[in-house]
Amino acid sequence: MIIGYEAKRVFQNCSGLGNYSRNTISLLARYYPENRYKLFAPKLTDLYSMPKSVQIVTPKTFFSKLMTSYWRLRQVDKILKYNNIEVFHGLSHVLPFGVEKTGIPSVVTVHDLIFLRYPEYYKFIDRKMYESIYKSSCIRATKIIAISNQTKVDLIHFFGIHPDKIEVIYQSCNKVFYDKVGGAQKTAIRLKFNLPEKFILSVGTIERRKNQLAILKAVVKEKLDITVVILGKPTEYMNQLNHFINEAGISKQVLFLHNTTTDELKAIYQMAEVMVYPSFFEGFGLPVLEAQASGCAVITSNISSLPEAGGKGALYVNPEDISEIGYSINSLLSDIQLKSKLIQKGTANAALFSEKLVAERLMRLYMKLTQKSIPIITFKPMPVTI
Repeated sequence: MIIGYEAKRVFQNCSGLGNYSRNTISLLARYYPENRYKLFAPKLTDLYSMPKSVQIVTPKTFFSKLMTSYWRLRQVDKILKYNNIEVFHGLSHVLPFGVEKTGIPSVVTVHDLIFLRYPEYYKFIDRKMYESIYKSSCIRATKIIAISNQTKVDLIHFFGIHPDKIEVIYQSCNKVFYDKVGGAQKTAIRLKFNLPEKFILSVGTIERRKNQLAILKAVVKEKLDITVVILGKPTEYMNQLNHFINEAGISKQVLFLHNTTTDELKAIYQMAEVMVYPSFFEGFGLPVLEAQASGCAVITSNISSLPEAGGKGALYVNPEDISEIGYSINSLLSDIQLKSKLIQKGTANAALFSEKLVAERLMRLYMKLTQKSIPIITFKPMPVTI
């Protein structure tokens, strides 16, 4: 089978959507190397090292190289048949216009509709653009993949999509997070980033929705004498964090990190006492799964998709309750048995999101759409709750 992908994020996004896109292609190429995977990308970068079965399709003409967004949305449909594409998959919310007229079945993955749930986090023009393009892609797609039941509910509520058109397929966790890091590598990374012996970790873009300020307030409220490492791309929200840090006098207790490699992040997870993720809303919440796979205890929010991601392997809190967050952090720091049991449950939960299971679910969907014979599936279908 020849499968095409809308692959802008593969080469132009270092975090969430890019990680999903790269992980998806890599795991399919690993478990189904007999297929060919063609990535339709506006431009190439060094973010992704491609497997042998993966090919790249980029703009060829002077105009399309100059107007890459136009090429991505308005011209890709015209070259799908030339590339013998049998099914086309938009990995991050978007399908090219006209794909529905090619006769080629299409899939679009929707990660979240946060811009509709929490419009105050987005500029008006961005919200309108996202809503127009995402909704159009969903309507024109043959099938929609939602990365959580929460996202499926939102697609039905906000876009009026029929439930039968939506398939819930959770994303996988990069296999590197399941591997243990040696002591020498940990020491090297600890020295590189000046990490203390014990620290609380927060992973994710530094933005209001991720709610890192609640972690800092909880540490102050509980009078915890431990460093907080906040790892993620900074935004204007950093100003609020820095203001609180200065007002509370905890500048020596907070360390900001950015642009770590996957291997470095894996080691940092494994060195952390606990990973705290009190987000107000997530389409899935991949850092929860990464931390669990790495053997790190997790505290996260009891809302949106986060209980889906964390399963029985996380401690859940109200993200607006500073006292509850602080109490939970203190409990894990002071109770070794509680922390150990939580890590064991987290490891078991992370195993449910293995690359093999996700690859099988994706390939089963592709083969169903192309009416090819479907391989025997040895796992139970994912439950869907509406």
